[in-house]
Amino acid sequence: MTLHLQVRRPASEAAVALPPDPFARRLGRSDYRLSGRPAVFVLASLVVALLASSAAPTPLYAIYQAQWHFTPITTTVVFGVYALAVLAALLTLGKLSDHVGRRPVLVTAIAVHAGALVIFATATGVPALLSARVVQGLSTGAALGTIGAAMLDMDRELGTFANAVAPGMGTASGAIASALAVRFLPDPTHLIYLALIGVLAVQAVAIAAMRETVSRAPGALASLRPEITIPRALRTPVLTAVPVLFAVWALAGLYGALGPALVHALTGSDNVVLGGLSFFVLAASAVIATIVLRRAAARTVMLAGILTLVTGVAVTVTAVSLGSAAVFFAGSAIAGAGFGSGFQGSIRTVVPLAAAHERAGLVSLLYVVSYLGLGVPAVLAGFGVVHGGGLISTARYYGTAVIVLAALALFGLLKNRPGRAAEPAAAPAPRAQRLR
Repeated sequence: MTLHLQVRRPASEAAVALPPDPFARRLGRSDYRLSGRPAVFVLASLVVALLASSAAPTPLYAIYQAQWHFTPITTTVVFGVYALAVLAALLTLGKLSDHVGRRPVLVTAIAVHAGALVIFATATGVPALLSARVVQGLSTGAALGTIGAAMLDMDRELGTFANAVAPGMGTASGAIASALAVRFLPDPTHLIYLALIGVLAVQAVAIAAMRETVSRAPGALASLRPEITIPRALRTPVLTAVPVLFAVWALAGLYGALGPALVHALTGSDNVVLGGLSFFVLAASAVIATIVLRRAAARTVMLAGILTLVTGVAVTVTAVSLGSAAVFFAGSAIAGAGFGSGFQGSIRTVVPLAAAHERAGLVSLLYVVSYLGLGVPAVLAGFGVVHGGGLISTARYYGTAVIVLAALALFGLLKNRPGRAAEPAAAPAPRAQRLR
């Protein structure tokens, strides 16, 4: 695998014509295409569904662990292998939709993701969990960059906002819905996955009815070669955003892998809803912060995110040391606001500057950084729990590491001061510039 920097071809060479829609022709209505803002909402809902299904196993790990008697290392490996699979898909499939179209990639990814949920629903041991997480990660990675690019194709302003807010909504809804299913519904390890399959089926129909925003172009096979592509004009904004993305997603990795165990250690309660609440509070706070700060300047949002992240994690580490569940949840809410602000600021600093033919690859690159932060530290934390100082000690060290990462991100943000032209405006784009 080769990773290298490459300057993409000028936008004038990009194939962005809108081809005839075969789905519309089958309906006998050549003008029927889902596009503009309605299409952005459908695409954002798909991000929510994909990440909700990825977060759904988190409250179920305790059930799996009780049934199959595995260690916390196994829990974090099952969590981390998903992130690695997402990375593999982002690196190989991230730009495929620029050549074959957005819809074919999305419909295929939905079908594969539904297959992963079937594996979950029929799992009888750890190997099945690992297989399901790998398939789930591959399909999610293939879809994320494509969805992000498609939302920008449809509506640049709304698409940028949706790219920032949808991941948190998906993570929050998946974690709490799964926990509620465990608490109140029969057979939760099957029912939650079957319900998600039904949601994906509806979304697949909507995607099939969507307007295609790019025409087929040569180079599809060549695009599968793993590479990290940074357009020349975006290098400084990307390098500014990278440490912020890694830091905020490392925090999400802690809550996704060890959040329920920490809540159990602090409260002594086996209530699954309470265990899943930590991840929900983190993600829900991120969504609220994203919405509240959507009109602020991108650099201001990123700076606020870093400072809030440091404060929230410091409170959380203190709560773990004191054994206070109330302070832990308060710290989680503050840290979640930092997560949402940092992620939104990074997305808004970089993504709106990309040309149409650069979007899928650029969004994929940002998710590569995010999922490295999500997966690698979480797996290391699992080893720390078993072979290090235990859960509480590992949480302290993990939180301290996140604070250090955030401090490095703050240093990079203050050092790399982009010019006024590099920062996207908070005001809506002119109406004539939007794709409808």
